[in-house]
Amino acid sequence: MTTTSSISCNFKNDYVLQLLEFRITVGFMPLFATGKKFIRTVEQSGAVGVYVPSEGGFEGRYKRRLRAAGYLTRFVSAPGMGDLASYFTEVHGVRPPHLGKNEIRTYFLPPYVTYHLQNLPPQAKGLALWLYDGKRLDRQELAYLDAITSAEPRLKVVIELGGARAFEWQPLQQIVAAA
Repeated sequence: MTTTSSISCNFKNDYVLQLLEFRITVGFMPLFATGKKFIRTVEQSGAVGVYVPSEGGFEGRYKRRLRAAGYLTRFVSAPGMGDLASYFTEVHGVRPPHLGKNEIRTYFLPPYVTYHLQNLPPQAKGLALWLYDGKRLDRQELAYLDAITSAEPRLKVVIELGGARAFEWQPLQQIVAAA
């Protein structure tokens, strides 16, 4: 009787080990991943394109890793920005919809990146700008994001460019060159 339970116990342990090996080979992120390679890639290249699983959750770990590495992180939706150069580095006007009941107004907003870089906390390494839904940006806009990070070394950009089975990243310069 004890041999039967030990056999079933070994079977369960083998099954769990097989599941763990499968998860590792398929590319699931382990629970305690350090994210050092991701941080190193972001710091070296300045702009990184990421592909995230559609169920979500994985990118949150890497956002936390950026904050833990000393970056002030800001999250922005890529599709609604309009002209990236104006939005990031110049004072730009925004016209809210008037719906036919109010007069047409224009509000002027400070440049997003310039404002946050000027107001960085003294202990921060820099500003990490995380753009989600970046698959709607064209090649010229991606090239601009790569260029702005080389012009301003304290700025790092991470753009979600699509979905994948596992969290994957690549320097934006390589993505722009391949497109």
